[in-house]
Amino acid sequence: MAESEQSISLAGMPLYDVDPEESEEPLPRDQADSGDEWDTDLEECDIGRSRQVVSAADLYLQACEVVGVIPTTYYLRNLGNATLNMNHHGLGPNGTKALAIALVSDIQITELELEDNGLLPEGAKYLGEMLKENVTIQRMNLSNNNLQATGAESIAKMLLDNISINTLNLSGNRFIDEAAKSFADALAINYRIKTLDLSHNCFCETGGEHLGHMLAINESVEILNLSWNFLRMNGAVALCNGLKVNMTLTHLDLSYNGFGSEGARALGDAFRHNNTLVSLDLSSNCITDEAMRLLCHGLAFNDTLRVLRLLHNPIRSEGASLLLNTVKTNSKSGLEEINISTVMVSEAFVTLLESMQLEHPALDIQYKGVNGSFCRTHKPDPLKVIQYFLEERKQCLVDFFKSIDKEGTMRVHTLDLKKAIQQAKMPLDSINIEVLIQKLDLDKTGMIDYSFTGQPEP
Repeated sequence: MAESEQSISLAGMPLYDVDPEESEEPLPRDQADSGDEWDTDLEECDIGRSRQVVSAADLYLQACEVVGVIPTTYYLRNLGNATLNMNHHGLGPNGTKALAIALVSDIQITELELEDNGLLPEGAKYLGEMLKENVTIQRMNLSNNNLQATGAESIAKMLLDNISINTLNLSGNRFIDEAAKSFADALAINYRIKTLDLSHNCFCETGGEHLGHMLAINESVEILNLSWNFLRMNGAVALCNGLKVNMTLTHLDLSYNGFGSEGARALGDAFRHNNTLVSLDLSSNCITDEAMRLLCHGLAFNDTLRVLRLLHNPIRSEGASLLLNTVKTNSKSGLEEINISTVMVSEAFVTLLESMQLEHPALDIQYKGVNGSFCRTHKPDPLKVIQYFLEERKQCLVDFFKSIDKEGTMRVHTLDLKKAIQQAKMPLDSINIEVLIQKLDLDKTGMIDYSFTGQPEP
């Protein structure tokens, strides 16, 4: 081991005489580390023996000297913070290596932001080695660092050993299908990652097959972003087949791919079986009216999806009306938000929507009106929702209140009203119930006088 590399383990010896406000520009090329030894382990710097006696600042300064880079003063000024945001600092592979040496034994940082730092595959390797030892970092952002397939392999290997990271952003790293396999293999074993962002990469059909296999096996990922890839045809179908049996995913972003009719058919089939997904973004996926019909075949049986976004698809008013009718006829539909704000609808769609509002008061639909303006549903009066609900069951409003008023005082407590609405399974969410109570309990006493129903006092 070279003498300069051994010096990093010397406790208490000031190896750098640096003004904290000095420029963060890198050393000239002839003074900087050539990077030829990037594939050596961090342990070569012999940091293990210094952890007990060298401060974090000293360790970082010594690491910078050994690696051959000028220290980043931002890091020195933010020592001890739970979040280290070093986005857009131009660290490069060697700057990352020095930072990784300092972070091996750091017990303060829980969130590490390293977006757009030119890490390259070399930097990913250094971070991967560091994260095999560090047990406090939980959230990490490595987006837009050109990590490529080799960097993906380093991150995937790290996921086999790391015990703390639960949120990982790997967007915009030029990952290809080979990288998808690395992540799929790692996440078949790693059950700690909850949030994973793989957007703005280059996953194609084979990548979709690998990711679909991962979804079928993984039991931890809850939020997955796969937007801005090239998932289509067999890749889209394979991904949906994995979603069909997945039991943990709740939020899935598939926007800006190419699902088309084949993907929509597979997704519709997945909706018949999946009972965990609550939010899906299918914006810009070549969803036509025919693809919408295939999608609705599954939505007609689904009762868990809450949010569906379909912006920038070639959907016409007929497809939008088909979606609306599917929600109307599915008595168990859980949809609360539909965004088709780029679809210009017809008068028939608006009429159908108005007829649904009392039956589905929680449903918020954003659409482009007949005249081309942006529109969204207006929430109906919650009292009218209750009246409509009771009339459908041949009951009247006053009898409902009297069933709550056990003492016959023409007054009911707001808590009793809430309980009765929930027990009757009326289509009102907690927000609508609060709006109703504010409207009826004007004097804020917690008691509601229901003589307004027209029932004469006894």
